[in-house]
Amino acid sequence: MKRFLLILVLMYSARAYCGQTPQSSQGATQSATQVSTAATPSVALDKEAQENSNKAKSLLNQAIEALGGQNYLNVRDREQQGRGYGFHGGRPTGSGGLFWSFSEFPDKERVELTKERDIAELYIGNKGYEITYKGPRPIEKKDLDDYLRRRRFSLDTILRTWVNDASVVLLFEGNAIAAQHPAFRVTLINAQNEGVTLYLDTENHLPVKKSFEWRDPVDRQKNLEEEVYENYRSVSGIMAPYNVTRYFNGDMASQRFLNSVTINQGLDEKMFDPNSGYDPNKSVKGSKSKY
Repeated sequence: MKRFLLILVLMYSARAYCGQTPQSSQGATQSATQVSTAATPSVALDKEAQENSNKAKSLLNQAIEALGGQNYLNVRDREQQGRGYGFHGGRPTGSGGLFWSFSEFPDKERVELTKERDIAELYIGNKGYEITYKGPRPIEKKDLDDYLRRRRFSLDTILRTWVNDASVVLLFEGNAIAAQHPAFRVTLINAQNEGVTLYLDTENHLPVKKSFEWRDPVDRQKNLEEEVYENYRSVSGIMAPYNVTRYFNGDMASQRFLNSVTINQGLDEKMFDPNSGYDPNKSVKGSKSKY
């Protein structure tokens, strides 16, 4: 019951801050300060609630440090190469395929598919394109919405943006078992009442699992998405999971097995222009830093 009341109090403060609970503007400002992480609140939480929030913040900071600290936070671009597998109803849908993924933070990504790299998916801000020999065409709205949702709840976005947002509520929810690892469970709730839960390894503090729920706009049913991170490798002090498994409502949805990761190589801006005619097989890359 204590834990339930704690969550209720913190969630109420978040709602008040974003204007969902009637109160004066001064009260809203107080609530925003009240749930601000790692800062002394102007309207004090009770001791148990404040200690809980501080514990959650401390664990998230340890996770960032485990991933590489400032080196991790300062990654500007990233290339990943590997093989991906799709599943439907928990069963594989094919033999898997090669992919190349190029990301430029915070909101650009290009994914090249097939051995010839002649099909690409391109995401720039809130727009998406599929590029083939016929040229670019907009990605279907449902597929784009799915991608943008996953990006909003991605591990990089959570640890780079949510953690530093004073309106985000942080909750330490105790110990758990995640992907067969003893883990600390930390939940973050933003000003839109969207929540995401991270499971951090109790020994090395690396993220081992992430989960979040969202409501389908058509049938209004809740869906659960989860990601499991395994096989971390380090070069130049930055950790990267080389195996990532995604689950949808409890069923395996996809798996990615990486062969290489390259960071801060300075990506060609043409690859993020759908009309540039960029050819990955003719591109010339500069120096790379791999891990």
